[in-house]
Amino acid sequence: MNRRQCIGAGGAFAWALAAGGAAHAQAPAFQRSDWPLETPTPSLETLSLDGKPVSLADLKGRAVLLNFWASWCEPCRAEMPTLEGLPPLFGEDKLAVVALNFKEPPQRAQRFVAQTGLTLPVWLDPLGAHARAWGVRVFPTTVLIDRQGRARERVRGEVDWSGNEALGWVERLMAR
Repeated sequence: MNRRQCIGAGGAFAWALAAGGAAHAQAPAFQRSDWPLETPTPSLETLSLDGKPVSLADLKGRAVLLNFWASWCEPCRAEMPTLEGLPPLFGEDKLAVVALNFKEPPQRAQRFVAQTGLTLPVWLDPLGAHARAWGVRVFPTTVLIDRQGRARERVRGEVDWSGNEALGWVERLMAR
């Protein structure tokens, strides 16, 4: 699957990387927006990769980056290492990053984790119901959630989370 296919049909923006390196230098491969004020933050209760019940409510008190991804999505795979570096940088008691796998069998997600050495918590969205509830149509999509459990921003597309711009988003989120 190529980068254009990862964003899905009807993507809200042009995928700069699909055009090659020159376009990437001119335009970001992501679109950041505020969470719509009229849209309440959906709840999220599901299973972790090891089959245990998990809930977004369990993370209240920490800022959360909820990343919707799939192993077939190259931009998802590319940004995962920089997402993984955030909790140690900001403090795991202050920031959680959750990788919510979209519509893949648990065995496939587990294979990805084993092959890459991913240590982020991986939660499952086997039917895509959570992605629909959160309005996700582009992969990857990351929702920035404040310490009170309110969605604040949405980032569609691949981001270098170790870059100054993204680190600024996380710092602002943690200050709320």
